[in-house]
Amino acid sequence: MAKRSKRYLSLREKIDKKKEYDPLEAIKLVKQTSNCNFEESVEVAISLNIKPKERGERVRGTVVLPRGSGKKVRVVVFAEGEKAEEAKKRGADYVGGEELIKKIEKGWLDFDATVSTPQMMRMVARLGRILGPRRLMPSPKVGTVSEDPAQVVEELKKGKIEFRNDATGVIHTIIGKVSFKEEDLLENLKALLSSILREKPSTVKGAYIRGISLCSTMGPGVRINPQKALGIL
Repeated sequence: MAKRSKRYLSLREKIDKKKEYDPLEAIKLVKQTSNCNFEESVEVAISLNIKPKERGERVRGTVVLPRGSGKKVRVVVFAEGEKAEEAKKRGADYVGGEELIKKIEKGWLDFDATVSTPQMMRMVARLGRILGPRRLMPSPKVGTVSEDPAQVVEELKKGKIEFRNDATGVIHTIIGKVSFKEEDLLENLKALLSSILREKPSTVKGAYIRGISLCSTMGPGVRINPQKALGIL
């Protein structure tokens, strides 16, 4: 285990490990305990009462963070003709077909998200082994395979993020940057929680959300009371 710096340990003392804070109080603490000289993200871990090995209880979805993610997203669009031109106008960083696919097959991966028209997916399928493990493959389930790729590009640029549970039933994602206003981070958290609630499997019994924790990229974690978090929705 890596040895923690004196500064980190000092910042951690501001947080009561046994306490579950209300959401706004937790956000304030995360901002106060930011531990780096670069702009850190505000990360959230949400533990769900699901059986992640069972297909019917896996949770996956998307949400457009109303205040943005604070991250500049480089978007690749697989499209041709008018849809390709419209995607460029809406801010797509790279647009193309066969040539773009070949470039990726050769190892180029300088992008953060991909979008495709349904018509292009037969060709894009060749990239499954490359993009799949990196969670970059266009997917109808999260809306990145679309007849209107330009609209998807616009949403991604505005702060649309994907979330999914890991093998332990926890969703890890971000809700913005430490530099965001507290109210903006709270609004993004509310949007994320609302989206996760909409994806609740019908088979779940009892409390759906077991625990919530916030932290900055390099800072200590702050626990949030799930009931208080749901109370702000």
